[in-house]
Amino acid sequence: MTGRELDRATMGQLRTLEGKNSEWVAKHLVMAGRLIEDDPELAYQHALAASRRGGRIGAVREAVGMTAYAAGRYDDALREFRTFRRITGSSIHLPHMADCERGLGRPEKALELASSEESSMLDNAGRAELAIVASGARADMGDLEGAVNELEIPQLDINRAFSFSPRLFEAYADALSAAGRSQEASRWYRQIGVAENALGVGEFAEPEIVDLGWDEEEERREEEERRARSAAASPRGSGTEGAGDAEAHSSASDAEGSPAAGSSPAAEAAREARDAAGDSHTALADDEIGVHEASSPNEPVEPMASAGDAGDAEADQGRAADDES
Repeated sequence: MTGRELDRATMGQLRTLEGKNSEWVAKHLVMAGRLIEDDPELAYQHALAASRRGGRIGAVREAVGMTAYAAGRYDDALREFRTFRRITGSSIHLPHMADCERGLGRPEKALELASSEESSMLDNAGRAELAIVASGARADMGDLEGAVNELEIPQLDINRAFSFSPRLFEAYADALSAAGRSQEASRWYRQIGVAENALGVGEFAEPEIVDLGWDEEEERREEEERRARSAAASPRGSGTEGAGDAEAHSSASDAEGSPAAGSSPAAEAAREARDAAGDSHTALADDEIGVHEASSPNEPVEPMASAGDAGDAEADQGRAADDES
């Protein structure tokens, strides 16, 4: 854990601290976030440790308030949420503040917060959460029908599902059931599953995938080492490969220039005859004697006169003509 696991907005707020304090606060905030569900009390202690060096940062006071709320420390949580509102000017935690008032046994205070002007600054999810708290406060006071009425807000739509819809449907169904309207409650209980299925949450949520591989720095270091080894080995490998190619080329040339190992004189003669037959269309050299293919086996094969023999024959015919005259 380095502290850089925090979201970008929180890291931006921590830049106002000096280096060591920023890292200290960031690490404790990361641990508070990791432990808030499994061990909220320990998470609260981590958030308190962060507040000792970053108590003027809104994200730090928010973490202290949320962990105190999860641990059931409603008095501490209410104080931290008020401090957060004073630092940031945001009323985003108004539902938590109202619920803290309920936890402290002051449902009237919770209803005052729910009907304050600040409630109009909340988004739809915040208004739904505040309505749930107000309904619980009405129920704490014994006003069961009032608890039902607090939840009948525009965000309660049986045909539409938002991120807050399953919780809102469940609270409304509980309020109807407590008020003795069980038939209506069963309809909304069924709708909880429909909304969860549409949103992919609850029992329809996708399984969480945990990466069990090495961290990025370790993988990067291993990759650099592999590349270094490959670069060091590549010149030797190239030289060996080149020598092997040259040797193979030389062997192939020798094989083409010499007769095959183990070939007989008869096979050589037959190969030469095939070569001569294939080249019969080419002109003969001066020192070659060509032959015509015999038309029958008994016909004698006469030698073909060369260019020199043809000249001698012409000279003999000329002398014979002179003798006759």
